[in-house]
Amino acid sequence: MIKQRTIKKLVKATGVGVHSGQRVQLTLRPAEPNTGIIFHRVDTPEILDFPAVAKTVGDTRMASVLQNGQYRVSTVEHLMSALAGLGIDNLHIDVDAEEIPIMDGSAATFVFLLKDAGIVEQDAPKRFLRVKKTIEVSEGEGEQAKWARLEPYEGFALAFSIDFKHPAIDSTASFAEIDFGKDSFVDQIARARTFGFANEVEMLRGIGLARGGSLDNAIVLDEYRILNADGLRYDDEFVKHKILDAIGDLYLIGHPLLARYVACKSGHGLNNKLARALLEQEDAYEIVTFDDEAAIRQAEVLNRDWRLA
Repeated sequence: MIKQRTIKKLVKATGVGVHSGQRVQLTLRPAEPNTGIIFHRVDTPEILDFPAVAKTVGDTRMASVLQNGQYRVSTVEHLMSALAGLGIDNLHIDVDAEEIPIMDGSAATFVFLLKDAGIVEQDAPKRFLRVKKTIEVSEGEGEQAKWARLEPYEGFALAFSIDFKHPAIDSTASFAEIDFGKDSFVDQIARARTFGFANEVEMLRGIGLARGGSLDNAIVLDEYRILNADGLRYDDEFVKHKILDAIGDLYLIGHPLLARYVACKSGHGLNNKLARALLEQEDAYEIVTFDDEAAIRQAEVLNRDWRLA
């Protein structure tokens, strides 16, 4: 059967929150089968749990933020994207601040941490959420329109279009697509960094965002060009980072998806709206497992990065 996964051993990392600017210690711990992904704030008077599910998302301004009363765990999407890419079903994530560290602005550091911890299969079938009918959400009209949808598909694929009307972004690809069964998340998506605009920094800091942002953890642009001396990691890094975000946002559905995601100018808010819309329509999906003799072949079709060394 296609089995659930966790990590072999505890691993730790330290970084800074891109929005809070706070120093953060992150600890990843193995979890039992059927636990899911659970974040824990360990700096609060009592340890608080934040299950990584769509209904716990309380804020989507510039990040996906999990909420438990007055407490938050912010910027979970890059770590969630790495977990989805490597097929991790069960994990405890301890954090001693309100935000997951940004690291280099991509999912690559989290992929490294998870591989360093070692990935192990567990004696329980992996539970997929199979989309049975198309679900779509949208915002705005005309040139301001944004939309995202999930379609039935026997695998997991994502297609994304962007339109920023910025010379440095427009000179790169505005569309990208990845199919987890054919393409490598680790090689083709994980290193794509978040990006932002220098002329927006003061405004963002005024509302408590981007206080830890720098050229070390983001692609930064002025009105005309990229300010990072090393340039881009991929020719289409901007749109690939939007796919990276979407993978993390959609993993907050609580299961790996069997679906095709197609979006135009979507962001964390619309991705969460899509996840909630799907979960609210019980006839639009089903939970399935693969436990017959064809399961190994099926796994190869679903995700090429799930192969264990």
